[in-house]
Amino acid sequence: MPPWNDDDAASTELVPGPLRPAAAAAESFALSVMAGPDEGLRFTVAPGLPARVLAGTSPACDIALTDRLVSRRHAAFELAGARLRVTDLGSTNGTFVQGIRVGDAYLQGSELVRIGETVLRVEALGVTQAAELSRAVRFGKLVGASEEMRRLYPLCERLAASSVPVVIEGETGTGKEVLAEAIHEQGSRAAGPFVVFDCTAVPPTLVESALFGHERGAFTGANETRRGVFEEAHGGTLLLDEIGDLDLGLQAKLLRAIQRSEVQRVGSNKWIRVDIRVLAATRRDLEREIQAGRFRDDLFFRLAVARIELPPLRKRRGDVTVLAHHFWRQLADRGAPFPQGFAERLEDYDWPGNVRELYNAVARRVALGEA
Repeated sequence: MPPWNDDDAASTELVPGPLRPAAAAAESFALSVMAGPDEGLRFTVAPGLPARVLAGTSPACDIALTDRLVSRRHAAFELAGARLRVTDLGSTNGTFVQGIRVGDAYLQGSELVRIGETVLRVEALGVTQAAELSRAVRFGKLVGASEEMRRLYPLCERLAASSVPVVIEGETGTGKEVLAEAIHEQGSRAAGPFVVFDCTAVPPTLVESALFGHERGAFTGANETRRGVFEEAHGGTLLLDEIGDLDLGLQAKLLRAIQRSEVQRVGSNKWIRVDIRVLAATRRDLEREIQAGRFRDDLFFRLAVARIELPPLRKRRGDVTVLAHHFWRQLADRGAPFPQGFAERLEDYDWPGNVRELYNAVARRVALGEA
């Protein structure tokens, strides 16, 4: 039985059940810079945002600061019921709430949060009506009926309708390749190829030829001319999976290929034009990789015109059951009943391997009768 992977595509009916309310009232918070180089900056964290609000010096952050003591991706803010959750993202100089260094804290309003030399005042704005959540329970092949996923679907639709590069972030097994393929299939390039290049699956000495192709005789073992993935994706979409693992020396060549829409095969002096949309996926924090000198900031900015973060399965309330039924219908004999009590046992687990691990658990139950 094949393992679940990001190509998993079977269309199935979802387990019946009511969705959570499409719109709900929830607390909103304002973050105001009271001291530091960006004094006067203000940002509102309101219900319905598709992802965490990131604060840092990277232009890709929602709260983009110029404080030299703030990390590129320093802290994240997100609503948690009637409170605001702040999480330090492994910053160099730490995150402090009321003068105490924290890794994770819940705020109610009136607190002072310091990152670097920047002081943020947290202000509770009261209950705000959330924007109506999508009623969809899937986006293409990406399945999920939780509020966390339904907040993402409108952004997914906008990304599919555009042609800009996108960075898809998320833990291993969250479905980044599934989302990338859905963006491709819902977009204007759907009739073109969808090509995936896994930066971790090719030996470092062969990555350049795999990306850009090579001419016959270009190196030992090059017995014939071959196109690279850029040429194979012409007219369609190229997903650079686990882009954070790409060798630093090749990142400059990749940047040039993306900027100029042309590639040069290994062993050739001819430039070949390509027409592709580039998507990138990573389990790594690329901002931290940039700070560590392992990833080029200019390549990051070229790729991260837009970004989307897939939540881990443990944060997708109710989706374990939805996905378990979805996978059961794919894997079990037609009409085979879903085992009684199976969903409850699955729900009582954190799923560190995320959706991929859940698929394997369902596959094991189908094949062996074991949970």
